[in-house]
Amino acid sequence: MSAQLDSVTRYAQMSDAHLDAVVAIEEAVHQHPWTQGNFADSIAAGYHCWVAHREGALVGYGVVMVAAGEAHLLNLSVHAAWHRRHIGSELTRFFVQLARDYGADRIYLEVRPSNGPARALYAAHGFEQIGVRRDYYPASGGREDAVIMELDLR
Repeated sequence: MSAQLDSVTRYAQMSDAHLDAVVAIEEAVHQHPWTQGNFADSIAAGYHCWVAHREGALVGYGVVMVAAGEAHLLNLSVHAAWHRRHIGSELTRFFVQLARDYGADRIYLEVRPSNGPARALYAAHGFEQIGVRRDYYPASGGREDAVIMELDLR
C-alpha cells in the first residue's frame, strides 16, 4: 500500500524552507536559472508557488501569477532525474486548474524556441503559439527569443 502512496504526486505551497532544494534543481536544469531571490520575491509577492513531491523527493515546482482574469506561468521545472516520467504534464495540469480556480480565462507563458521538449509539453496540453518576444532570454553568446503561448481556459 505504501508503494502506491509513494507514487502519488503531492503538492505543497512553496516556502522559504524549500528554496535551497528548488534552487539546486533550477541550477541543474537551466543554463540561466532563477535565483533564490527570484523565488523568495515570488513567494513574498503572493504568487502561486508550489512544489511537487514524489517518493519522498522534491521532483518539481512552478510559479504562476493570477490577476485580472489572466494567469502567467512564470516557471515550471522538473528535477532532471524525473524527466520523461510525466511530472511536467502533472505540473502543467495542476497549474492550469489552479488558474481556472482563481478565475483566469487565459493562461500565458514564454518558452525558449530551443526548448523543444517544453514546447511539445505545452502544445500537448492545448497551448498555442501567439507571438514571439525578441531577445527575451539570456543565452550563451547573446540573447534568445521567447515563444509566447496561450491557453484559453473558458
